[in-house]
Amino acid sequence: MAEIHGVEKSMLTGIISIKSPFAVSLIAGSGAGTAVDMVLFPLDTFKTRLQSPAGFWGSGGFSGIYRGIGPAFVGSAPNAAVFFATYDTSKVLLTKYTGKSDDPVLHMTAATMSEIGACLIRVPVEIIKQRRQVSAQHNVSTLIRHVLKNEGAMGFYRGYLGTIMREIPFSIIQFPLWEFLKTQVRKQHESVSPLQSSICGAIAGGFSAAVTTPLDVVKTRIMLAKSTDVESKGQILVVMKIIYQQQGLKGLFAGVLPRTLWISIGGSIFFGTYELIKHSIT
Repeated sequence: MAEIHGVEKSMLTGIISIKSPFAVSLIAGSGAGTAVDMVLFPLDTFKTRLQSPAGFWGSGGFSGIYRGIGPAFVGSAPNAAVFFATYDTSKVLLTKYTGKSDDPVLHMTAATMSEIGACLIRVPVEIIKQRRQVSAQHNVSTLIRHVLKNEGAMGFYRGYLGTIMREIPFSIIQFPLWEFLKTQVRKQHESVSPLQSSICGAIAGGFSAAVTTPLDVVKTRIMLAKSTDVESKGQILVVMKIIYQQQGLKGLFAGVLPRTLWISIGGSIFFGTYELIKHSIT
């Protein structure tokens, strides 16, 4: 067997076996993130347009549902890779520190740390992707130049706090629930198969998506707002109040059905793919 930097390759079979948990998380997370973003992109477009200030039809309706897929493709792998590499590494370190491996607080802490890191990649991608999803007049390069000209480099991080405030509640619900469901599966079986992990991910993702929809609406409004709009300042409670005054609870839960469907299916694909890749390379 030849071994280089934690990667072991069988000379006879050509099969690569990766020993480093960090490398496994990077590869599995990249594959899982890309699979979800590409397969379910149209649902993401519908959700964004439903949450847009211009409304679904004013943002393009059913036309051009793959607009913005370029930035999503470029950002999905590194975003998911950073998230899962941080999540799995944090779990290992926290388990050593606390002596517990199935503690929900441990999973919440690991998920929070992961989101903070992953959002450094996710937010700039979301800025360009969502603006492309609701605009047929501007291509990606035009949108990038527009952000740089009007807001500078920090314009790509408008809505960072809003995204964090959406992702952390989402993750501290989703990941402990996913881990809990897998624990229940292990009580009936020796191990959790990729299919079983996929089903657990669908349940955890769908529930988490539904209850955090208002935060997702706020994040979308902040990212899509013109630089002169009140929403562009990124004040979460102010934006939430504006949405409620204009549209009531219906506005705060705009896009809840496609969001829940998208993340339920996405959770199934994401966690299933993640476990499948992990099992394949370890």
